[in-house]
Amino acid sequence: MQVPGLVIRMLVLVTLLTGACWFSNSAWANSPDRLSRILQQKSLRVCIWPDYYSITFRNPRTGQLNGFDIDMAQQFAKDLGVELTFVNSSFAALMDNLVGDQCDIAMHGVAITEARLEKLSFSEPYLKSDFYAVTTKSHPTVTQWDDIDKPDVVVGIMGGTVMEPVMRKALRQAQIELIYAPKTREQELEAGRIDVFITDYPYSRKVLDNADWAALLGPSKPFFITNYAYAIAKVKTPGDQRWLNRINQFLLATKNDGRLLAIARRYKLERIAVSDKK
Repeated sequence: MQVPGLVIRMLVLVTLLTGACWFSNSAWANSPDRLSRILQQKSLRVCIWPDYYSITFRNPRTGQLNGFDIDMAQQFAKDLGVELTFVNSSFAALMDNLVGDQCDIAMHGVAITEARLEKLSFSEPYLKSDFYAVTTKSHPTVTQWDDIDKPDVVVGIMGGTVMEPVMRKALRQAQIELIYAPKTREQELEAGRIDVFITDYPYSRKVLDNADWAALLGPSKPFFITNYAYAIAKVKTPGDQRWLNRINQFLLATKNDGRLLAIARRYKLERIAVSDKK
């Protein structure tokens, strides 16, 4: 029985595709793990959020990056003996960037949350912060933390941050307004479109350093202490674990030799630095 030409062509196509898939999987299985690739290529790609004041902040006047995690990333690349490349990211794009292999590690004060733990793995914590609120000194009704959850109060929250799910649960009466770049929380507050915005200690430094009209409100007791760590795509292989172990080794070294605390002091973040030695 003769096999029709169309069937033959389909069988050949299936064979080629199967072979291609096998080759791809085999090549991946035999390829170096991430740490080995970083060392071989002498290149470390670090995701940052360039609007995070005192953490990973791009100065709008000079275009220069500075902040705690900029310095820490430079130290890590130096320890590894590789070149450093910063990749612009955000909290909203964080998981896609890491899972999509656009960067090797996220170093921009990433809070450890249950939602992120589904797709990401984290280093040991190196910073921790509670929530804070920023309003104007002249605001007629919002003068303390307990004034936030009141009718007719509009609370600004940066979309994609850890503040969003927490404040959605915590606020019963106030209205939430999510803010996304290029808008900023400060602009929305100054324009009167929100009454207050929620932030953390690092970002509050931007307000205190640059706006004489702003008032910082803190909770009377701990509200939601958040641990910040370095994030990578979910650990699934021994090679992934080796990469995470190397990150933790770096963090431990910077805690033990004083680099972490010295960098924290440089950006007025020593208050929230997790610098305990082990």
